[in-house]
Amino acid sequence: MDTTGCGTAIITPFLPDLAIDETALAALVDWQIEQGIDFIVACGSTGEAATLEEVEWLRVIEIVIEATQGRVPVWAGCTHNATRALLRQAAKLKNIKGLSAVLSANPYYNKPTQEGQYQHFLALAREVAPLPVALYNVPGRTAANLEPVTAARLAAAASNIQAIKEASGKLAQFEELVKVMPRGFKIFSGDDGMALPAIEIGAHGLISVASNEIPAETARMVRAALKGDWTQAREIEGRYAELFEANFWESNPAPVKAVLSLMGRSNDVLRLPLVPATAATRARLEKLAGELGLLKPAAAMKA
Repeated sequence: MDTTGCGTAIITPFLPDLAIDETALAALVDWQIEQGIDFIVACGSTGEAATLEEVEWLRVIEIVIEATQGRVPVWAGCTHNATRALLRQAAKLKNIKGLSAVLSANPYYNKPTQEGQYQHFLALAREVAPLPVALYNVPGRTAANLEPVTAARLAAAASNIQAIKEASGKLAQFEELVKVMPRGFKIFSGDDGMALPAIEIGAHGLISVASNEIPAETARMVRAALKGDWTQAREIEGRYAELFEANFWESNPAPVKAVLSLMGRSNDVLRLPLVPATAATRARLEKLAGELGLLKPAAAMKA
């Protein structure tokens, strides 16, 4: 896998009737690429993948690929806590042209052992081969941590397991991954606020929530860090650190969708059990977005 840098875990815009806003999604993808983002991740947790019907999930991936027109790689989120269901879904991705990788999170709710996770991810890799697989370790959402030694076992067992999005929030886990993963294996921070420490240790980039709102700035921060320009990287991080935190003042992606709606780039509509940010949070977000200069009219808005 050659992908490095900053990828956006893109939102899924919805219309007021809760249908997918295909026009807004395509426009967001186009804007992201114009702003310099390195790759797009469709149907992750920020994309509310858990609320999408299977036909919608596939359609979102297709829209994102169509909108990129080959300009940047596209990863597709594909996660399930039942391995057989995961394999049935994943098999459908093999027929989608232009897809660069599959991103799959720990099996949620079941709290599997390391061996259970190993067998689960290995089965996925074999199902979608030769399509690359990126592991997604996010114990805060799944109640299961993928230990570095297990990730290393997986990379050794399946050549198409080529990356990990690490969102444990533990720098020690990044350090261990850098030590044990094979040459060429890519490690991405799954947290905006952890990106610079992770890259300093040896990570290869960031899969970002904040880049939905500030794609150019987040991409510049990551590129600067990868080049060793820590003055520029930390300057950007310092400017947007509060936004990184604000995106989680309520359940993701409610704050992000609120900001994007204030920017005129997406409707502030979520699917239950997620709900829009409260009026109080939205007011705080509007104040912060205004201070950061994000509330300029969005000429590219097509929704």
